[in-house]
Amino acid sequence: MIEIGKVQTLTIERITPIGAYLSDGFDTTDVVLLPEKEVLKNSKAGDQLDVFIYRDSKDRLISTTREPKIQLGEFAALKVADVTKVGAFLDWGLEKDLLLPYNEQTVKVQKGRDYLVNLYTDKSDRLCATMKIYPLLKVGAPYKLGDWIEGYVYQINPEIGAFVAIDNLYHGLILIKDANSDIHCGEKIHARVSEIRNDGKLVLSPNKKAYKEIPKDAVVILTKLNESQGFLPYNDKTEAFVIKKEFDMSKSSFKRAVGKLLKEKKIRITERGIEKNGK
Repeated sequence: MIEIGKVQTLTIERITPIGAYLSDGFDTTDVVLLPEKEVLKNSKAGDQLDVFIYRDSKDRLISTTREPKIQLGEFAALKVADVTKVGAFLDWGLEKDLLLPYNEQTVKVQKGRDYLVNLYTDKSDRLCATMKIYPLLKVGAPYKLGDWIEGYVYQINPEIGAFVAIDNLYHGLILIKDANSDIHCGEKIHARVSEIRNDGKLVLSPNKKAYKEIPKDAVVILTKLNESQGFLPYNDKTEAFVIKKEFDMSKSSFKRAVGKLLKEKKIRITERGIEKNGK
């Protein structure tokens, strides 16, 4: 049986000018096209190929030898390639981008940013992405108090906090009192397990002791300065997602590290940005 949304090993039944028709090797009437441009020159009937099944721009089942970044039922952080009237389109490694409908978004997404999604089929058997992953996550993560975890923020409730998918699989929550104002949906975070609730869900704290974070973050900034001839075009007005992208730290961590470097007179702040003293 040919299944949409999955990588499968299929057999070439016949090769035509428009491509190769593939089957599961049992039901030779149930075939799917592999376009001619993806068929190897020496291919012949009987060869087996690993292909991914999806729908083309005309909603026809089609196969590809390209490897998708996500398969049916899986989670992955995908970049927004475009935002249109029908929803956002995500880069999932295939020729045709993946639709993230507006009604499946937990926040208004922005082009160029990554967001954690799950791949599902809609009522018309088309592959779509959803950010509404809360009911799909599990409890019982293999972590204990004090362990550090990685996960993606997939939803933010201003009255509760930031919901995190730990390992893209388990429930996690950063309470509003511990959530930095610059945490955004789609952000990958490192956090410590501060509580294991009776229902098996984990409460997380993203904050180390501030004085422990500053030296490492200050070194990152100084290294960037050295690599950029002693100047960086960033300051406290720079958006948090830019700071995260350039320095892999939150804006609050960035400001603390800059403050330390200023106090030590290793840098100076100008209207243009940060300059290294003695450059």
